[in-house]
Amino acid sequence: MTDDTQDEGTGTLFEAPPLAEQERMVEAVLFASAEPVTIADLEARMPHGSDAAQAVEMLQKRYEGRGVRVVRVADAWAFRTAPDLGFLMQKETVETRKLSRAAIETLAIVAYHQPCTRAEIEEIRGVSVSRGTIDQLLEMEWIRLGRRRMTPGRPVTFVVTPQFLDHFGLENARDLPGLKELRAAGLLENRPPPGTIPLGEGRDDEEDEDQTELFEEE
Repeated sequence: MTDDTQDEGTGTLFEAPPLAEQERMVEAVLFASAEPVTIADLEARMPHGSDAAQAVEMLQKRYEGRGVRVVRVADAWAFRTAPDLGFLMQKETVETRKLSRAAIETLAIVAYHQPCTRAEIEEIRGVSVSRGTIDQLLEMEWIRLGRRRMTPGRPVTFVVTPQFLDHFGLENARDLPGLKELRAAGLLENRPPPGTIPLGEGRDDEEDEDQTELFEEE
């Protein structure tokens, strides 16, 4: 019997590093990464036998109450500024540009009804959706193409991305705010709900504003 078989039951000849060391490894990777990192990616970088999930949990507890936190973004993890200290990161100048109403409505429909097709977005909004609105949201990486529907024509669907969740500090789409919060944030207007205007009889994006540009000056 050779030495190669002495630890056949465990699958490795080497012991995993202590959990405290694994925690330091996770901390180093998350700190250096520009994007959130999944547990699978962490384990792929760490020594064989490491428990990245437990190390992340330990690291998350260590940073509770600190200026930065370890937060979950979809199925990945990242360092983010504590919410109550976000004001320190604000720029002195105020952005005067904002998402157009058409883009906000389209993004909200995708977020709350994903996966949804372009036809479903138009049905809910009661107006046609210009190609520019969809293209710009795709370029911003706030929405992406989902699976095709098993219906005639096999239309593509749209879903929100981890970048969208990260931008708004959400763990997943279930954490999206309700109607009251959206109205308080100025993202919804006090007007008839989308879909009450028959499809094709309301305004078009092209008639309402130039949707080849996602942003408009206030």
